Amino acid sequence: MISRRSLLAGTTALGGAVLLPGIAFAKGSLTATTYPGTWEDAYRTVVMPALKKKDDIDLELAPLFAMDQVGKAKAARGAPPFDVFVLDPGPRIVALEGGLFEKFDGKKLTNLAKIPPSLVDDAGVCVGAQVVGIAYNPKKLPAPKGWKDLLVDPWVSRLGLTGFQTTFGTSSLIELAKQFGGSLTDVEPALVELKKVLPKVAAVGLPAAMPGLFQQGQCDVMYTNTQTVATLKGKDIPIEFVKPESGAIAFFTTMHIAKGTGESANAYKYLDLVVSKEIQEALTKPPYNFLPINKDAALPPDLPMKSLDEMTSYVQHDWAKINPLRAAWIEKFNKEMAK
Repeated sequence: MISRRSLLAGTTALGGAVLLPGIAFAKGSLTATTYPGTWEDAYRTVVMPALKKKDDIDLELAPLFAMDQVGKAKAARGAPPFDVFVLDPGPRIVALEGGLFEKFDGKKLTNLAKIPPSLVDDAGVCVGAQVVGIAYNPKKLPAPKGWKDLLVDPWVSRLGLTGFQTTFGTSSLIELAKQFGGSLTDVEPALVELKKVLPKVAAVGLPAAMPGLFQQGQCDVMYTNTQTVATLKGKDIPIEFVKPESGAIAFFTTMHIAKGTGESANAYKYLDLVVSKEIQEALTKPPYNFLPINKDAALPPDLPMKSLDEMTSYVQHDWAKINPLRAAWIEKFNKEMAK
């Protein structure tokens, strides 16, 4: 299959104006990144056909983790390899500092009034929210009350431990560090305490492995997001979400138009569709279990809040301060916590 990017690269190399007989072009096209896994499945199944039907735009999805998107865009030197980014808070700041986004005009979204004002700025628009806390198997363990409980029995011997590679992992370990005198930029107290109990910990693994380990019964408590809890619950796995007594964590996933794109108009149509009530509600359904940001979209059941407004009181982190430290945290965790 010839992708739009490959085709454009080929015609440019041949001098530009090359007509290829037998190839029919759609009214519009767009290349957008998506996260591998649930995001890719959801966007291929729900968003891609909806965009084709509504605006006759062929959507090409590029499954890439956030920092891989940033790295590829920086390496492209002004010729973006895709038209739209999807990013979590930390990588968003790195991309902003790198000047990788086109200035965003929220007024071009017909659904702008349905999005909380704090979720749109001149860099992009929020397309999904995450709530992070503690998940446990109620058939195996009592409900933990907070982060400190994870380091004592009966929870520590059933703990699934993961590091700083993800937003939810970094956020959780920061909150754990705070319980022992640490702070947003000082996670050493968490690592010290974890090292003390490491021999008791049930499993240590990559973030992507944790849901599988939980499903297999190799661990029965972990820090994670509500989307993972809902997905496992949909598979009839006994699991419940706990909002820690110090507060659940909230963060937002945003989309941004790549600087230098030639598909800005189609990008706005795509983003407008993504934040619409119909798409946001469709993405909340199993097996995707997204948390919507459109105020008219119904929240899924079993969430620790009744409205999006409650998320303003949840713990949020300043990723501009976290980013410079995170690579060293990842390295230290991997070195000291590997079993």
